[in-house]
Amino acid sequence: MNRFIGAAIVAAGVFAGAAHAAALDQFKTFVSSTKAARGEFAQTLTKNVDGVKKTSAPSTGTFTFARPGKFIWTYQKPYEQVLQADGEQLFIYDKDLNQVTVKKLGDALGSSPAAILFGSNDLEKNFTLSEAGTRDGLEWLKAVPKAKDTSFELITIGLKNGQPEAMELTDNFGQVSVLSFKKFEKNPVLGATAFKFTVPKGADVVTQ
Repeated sequence: MNRFIGAAIVAAGVFAGAAHAAALDQFKTFVSSTKAARGEFAQTLTKNVDGVKKTSAPSTGTFTFARPGKFIWTYQKPYEQVLQADGEQLFIYDKDLNQVTVKKLGDALGSSPAAILFGSNDLEKNFTLSEAGTRDGLEWLKAVPKAKDTSFELITIGLKNGQPEAMELTDNFGQVSVLSFKKFEKNPVLGATAFKFTVPKGADVVTQ
């Protein structure tokens, strides 16, 4: 689940203004105009090991989402794992274990990074949003969870032309998950059963 939370932060859309518009304006336009999307991601994790920063090899995969609370987040390399939600339940499928864990979605998205991508449009209810300047050719937005019991201290989103290209998530242990996104498709046509999860043949099912 931690890998999902650390990964489930991306936002994208088409911003009608200038390429260097403020990140907050771009992001709010994205939230209001992007009801569904799909694309590809790469993710790394940097943490301190005996005072030395070490960065993991990148994990890669694909994502599809539809607001609110429906998504498929698939890790393809170096391991295979699927996190899928139908708006009511979250299914986590680990191919190596051939096991499906089922959780009630409920309010779990509320103050988590996943809410930015998959949740409702009422982001400022759960996050304090502010500008974070320009870096690496991107306009950055800072999102601080209002809840005190969240696993993340800080989320920053780098946008360009109304589309997030990078995401940085700092957790309570000082670890930083960095995501980059490509091949983002806004508001694709998705079938009525696109987010219906089918348990793989022979897989064990654990309900939590």
